[in-house]
Amino acid sequence: MLFQRQAADLGSDPNLAGKRAFEAEHYLLEVRLQRERVESFEAFPFSLPAVRHLETLELHPAVTFLIGENGTGKSTLMEAIAVAWGFNPEGGSKNFNFATRASHSPLHDYLRLVRSPKRPKDGFFLRAESFYNVASEIERLGVVRSYGGKSLHAQSHGESFLALFMNRFGGEGLYLLDEPEAALSPTRQMALLARLHDLVRDRSQFLIATHSPIVMAYPNARIFLLTDDGIDEIAYEDTEHYRVTRDFLARREQMLKILMETED
Repeated sequence: MLFQRQAADLGSDPNLAGKRAFEAEHYLLEVRLQRERVESFEAFPFSLPAVRHLETLELHPAVTFLIGENGTGKSTLMEAIAVAWGFNPEGGSKNFNFATRASHSPLHDYLRLVRSPKRPKDGFFLRAESFYNVASEIERLGVVRSYGGKSLHAQSHGESFLALFMNRFGGEGLYLLDEPEAALSPTRQMALLARLHDLVRDRSQFLIATHSPIVMAYPNARIFLLTDDGIDEIAYEDTEHYRVTRDFLARREQMLKILMETED
């Protein structure tokens, strides 16, 4: 299959992304929290670790990952960056203006996005948890053709995600993805990696929140780990996602025995 060939090409040279970094565009340079305007870091959303410790987040011109445990605030931060850029809080492009439920936080009003002089020609905010609502809006707007010509509701969850990546993302864009692996099998996650690389070579920039050790393996990306103690850049091999997955697969029977032991 095509994506398998692309994935093989991607993995053939670990420095490939670095060699082609000049082909990416740096549309969003930095995300800064205007801390002086925050009245209290004890109130939501400022109490979240991702926000409480945020000062300046410098993004990679190609791919930046946000990782961390549930509850650290990755999705809240992603949502705020998306809204500050002009995307709909529930997802979609800047042309989407619908609200199933107004539940987004006011954090976007406290962010300052440092933009480059370059302007993207495309953009999209994918939010896995509200993608159903986005698919419904696509049908309402009558723009199914831009997403492969087949209703996203008429496809499996994973197929609809992949249709979005393969058909709607046109390059020269800024793409914000919140847990894009949510509906994808491991094989489809590798297809996403290959497509992501094609788009990077077509002058695109990505900010991705993920739990997937496959997705975050994209070479030479910046990975920011969000914890209760702060936000730190981390190497791929040092992430818990990589180490836990590696150790579990290498010692599956031993790990299962430990996990399933019960006290008498």
